[in-house]
Amino acid sequence: MKIKDIGEQGLLKRLQKFCPRDMIGDDAAILSLDPQQKLVVTTDVLVDGVHFSDKTTPPDAVGWRAAAANLSDLAAMGATPIGITVGLGLPGETSVAWIEHLYLGITQCLQVDQTPIVGGDICRSTVITVSITALGQVYPNRVIRRSTAQPGEVIVITGYHGMARAGLELLLKPNIQDNLTPESRDKLIFAHQYPKPRLDVLPYLWDVVGTTTVTGMDSSDGLADAILQICRMSGVGAEIGLSSLLTPPTLSQWVSFEQGLEWILYGGEDFELVLCLPEVLGIKLVEQLGEGAAIIGKIIDEPRIVLIEHNQQQRELNLSAGFQHFS
Repeated sequence: MKIKDIGEQGLLKRLQKFCPRDMIGDDAAILSLDPQQKLVVTTDVLVDGVHFSDKTTPPDAVGWRAAAANLSDLAAMGATPIGITVGLGLPGETSVAWIEHLYLGITQCLQVDQTPIVGGDICRSTVITVSITALGQVYPNRVIRRSTAQPGEVIVITGYHGMARAGLELLLKPNIQDNLTPESRDKLIFAHQYPKPRLDVLPYLWDVVGTTTVTGMDSSDGLADAILQICRMSGVGAEIGLSSLLTPPTLSQWVSFEQGLEWILYGGEDFELVLCLPEVLGIKLVEQLGEGAAIIGKIIDEPRIVLIEHNQQQRELNLSAGFQHFS
């Protein structure tokens, strides 16, 4: 069955089952907010042929990744989710089953943090486009920004990097030769198709830092890009220890150190948080988060970003290698 067979109202009727009944049906949703918190709003757009394709991403994974990208942006601001809206641009030839599986993936991702779909819109388009706006709230003293990093603070990552890029490589080249077990292959592909937004980090973070200001963002466009954005906004630089960049075990089974490093720094879509905070607090946070979390470097006065190698030689980061639209 195609969308053109049931029309706009028929599709809306099918999609309403994914939304809370008391929040849909009118022209807009009405939400209750905590008066002591600030509203946080973020939007992310996924386009067929740019962010996903049938070759690499089934429809439920498209939905999961669309929701995860927005929840990750909320986590990067220190915010907890209130709800999302979903905007769809769809060719008439799109199957109804594809759209229902898309929404299934969205709701499965949202259920982890009990986040509802509170509205949206659909329209005809020549290409499938998924646009999600996420609403969150955050206490003013817990807002995480990119512009407050201070020299002497350590840089913490909340988990492994490079796995999503490795999973994409396996999907794009299914006949590629590797030394991976089926379990390891599945783990890397899962990391690409179903990335985890790190909202779960926030309770640990607030428990460790108290009222201390935390700087950070997520690493959806690559770890190196996140470090660059923080340094630019804060007017500082960074030294990254090469030995501190942990290679995921599944990745080290397959590729060389240099290839793994390339994916760790520039691969993107890992959705981990990159945070800057005083060293004693960074150590405590890493201990709380466990495997994959690490202190990878420190903030410095001089506005440059370098890798410190094992022999103390310095290597400049390729600051144009992260994902950029129109480049």
